[in-house]
Amino acid sequence: MKLRQETIEQNAILLLVLVLLTVSIGGLVEIVPLFTIESTIERVKGVRPYSPLELAGRDIYVREGCYLCHSQQIRPFRDEVERYGHYSLAAESMYDHPFQWGSKRIGPDLARIGGKYSNDWQVAHLNDPRDVVPESLMPSYAFLGRHQLDLEHIAAHLAANRAVGVPYSDEMIAQARADLLAQVNPDGDSSALLKRYPGAVVFKSVGGSPSTVTEMDALLAYLQILGTEVKFRDVDPADLVQ
Repeated sequence: MKLRQETIEQNAILLLVLVLLTVSIGGLVEIVPLFTIESTIERVKGVRPYSPLELAGRDIYVREGCYLCHSQQIRPFRDEVERYGHYSLAAESMYDHPFQWGSKRIGPDLARIGGKYSNDWQVAHLNDPRDVVPESLMPSYAFLGRHQLDLEHIAAHLAANRAVGVPYSDEMIAQARADLLAQVNPDGDSSALLKRYPGAVVFKSVGGSPSTVTEMDALLAYLQILGTEVKFRDVDPADLVQ
């Protein structure tokens, strides 16, 4: 055995061939089974595509670099679960392009931030973080409440996401603008919106009028949906997977 090992180590070409053969076999064993299954991500009840307003808010979240200071990934460790809630599931990010797991936490993890604070708290925090968290290092985002949201391309935005695998239907794309406006009009009829996007938070626009949708409205909608789709408290863990 020792002689064979020395022979291989002393013959560079033979060693290279054997390394390539070993790596190829290992790669095939790992890769080939993936072609036999539809997805490597488990399907979880409650997870849905973002509503048009939530999707626009996610874009603002990415644009402003929020992921640089806030992660959206709760690891399966006791200290993280006790602080932030149930550990993150891969399916919760299946419609994120790209995902927002993050790589550091200057601020707290936001994977379960939805519903934890009221809209008024979130607005106050975005306007001046130190008003509600005195030790915060976060800059002010008050300007988001003064910038109107671009509504012209929201349908195209949904269509682009469908092209990369998000299951937006023709109806969802056609009604994108109407659904966006319905989400900031609590006095209107939001039944169609909620049928297409169960659990979407309907609230009064920061601008005070459903016709004046701000970038802050979009960001609020996105933050308030994070971590709320899977009802961990209401179901047995074995029933989560469809």
